Amino acid sequence: MAAASDSKKSLLEKLSKRKALQVTLVVIAALVLAGNFLFKSLGDDATPAEGAEGSALEALESLEISEWEDEDGYDRDAFGTAWKDVDQNSCDTRNDILARDLEDFEYTAGDTCEIASGTLDDPYTGTEIDFERGPNSGDVQIDHIVALKNAWVTGAYAWDQEQRERIANDPLNLVASDGPANMGKGADDTSEWLPDNGSYRCEYVAAQVAVKVKYELWVTPDEHDAMTDVLTSCPAEPLPTGGL
Repeated sequence: MAAASDSKKSLLEKLSKRKALQVTLVVIAALVLAGNFLFKSLGDDATPAEGAEGSALEALESLEISEWEDEDGYDRDAFGTAWKDVDQNSCDTRNDILARDLEDFEYTAGDTCEIASGTLDDPYTGTEIDFERGPNSGDVQIDHIVALKNAWVTGAYAWDQEQRERIANDPLNLVASDGPANMGKGADDTSEWLPDNGSYRCEYVAAQVAVKVKYELWVTPDEHDAMTDVLTSCPAEPLPTGGL
């Protein structure tokens, strides 16, 4: 009789443990499902990263978003003769930028403006380029960070000549760069072109935002999205200042 009682007790204990295990598995499954739902909900409700105060990402959100206007009306001549001495320092803009961006540069003999040679740590490709005035001067070119055609179709078409010449010669909108990279960029905006040098992309896009803020130019929806994609990876990237 005692043996039968012990057997029954053992059976009940096994059934109880099995039931407890089943309940535990059900609870675990429910928690996993709840966790997945919560994760998805958080993902759906996530908002873009906010830029730090004074950052390019913060400034980007102040720009108007619109489509291009008057694309067919663009003419480079509308921005004046290339490389004028807008700041009246007795040196043209091209040589001013070369002097700013080249390392170990030297002036042409007897000249206090014209750059004869120097070395560029090219921001677009991440390579080092030896600049020497002459047949290969085009190896280093001065790029408009916001291309003049892009400026035209995002507001500059409505400006007077003086304002157009200003943006065309503003050091804030200029950088010495690898010639082929500059030619490859053309008039593309951020949604169409970014430097091969990934470590410079945040600084590059921040400079574009700075120019657009300074001159009250707008961005297209695609351009805005592309800028946001870059700057969310560096939300503290400061908004450049300076220039003319």
